[in-house]
Amino acid sequence: MHTADRFRAAVESRDLAALEGLFAEDIRFYSPVKFTPFEGRPMVLGLFGVLLRTFEGFRYVGRFDGAAEAGAEGAEAPSAALLFRAAVNGRQIHGIDLLHLDEAGRIKEFTVMVRPQSAVHALGEAVLAGLVADGLVPAPGHR
Repeated sequence: MHTADRFRAAVESRDLAALEGLFAEDIRFYSPVKFTPFEGRPMVLGLFGVLLRTFEGFRYVGRFDGAAEAGAEGAEAPSAALLFRAAVNGRQIHGIDLLHLDEAGRIKEFTVMVRPQSAVHALGEAVLAGLVADGLVPAPGHR
């Protein structure tokens, strides 16, 4: 089974343990609400714990496979785009998960794009609250 299929199955069943084996140790997760990426398997798994609680009615609605430049070196890597629909605090979201794989078939880069802007804002607020609640990031204004 392709990594994208296993990833989709893990997300749809909310199985964090299955996700762990799909992520490279040095995975980078690029969020639509944060300028710098989340880095490393432990942090990205924590983020996914928050995301799985935050999204309402999450479902994948399409997939495209190919290759794209990934990483600072710009090397081409096998990639998949998974299209999804969900809601956050009642706001409907359309999104795309872009997965870039390493030589072992693990996800080394993960980029999320969502629309519309009002949903991006709602998502950012909800995810930040979840990350703070889980102790993964400090509360805004605290160091």
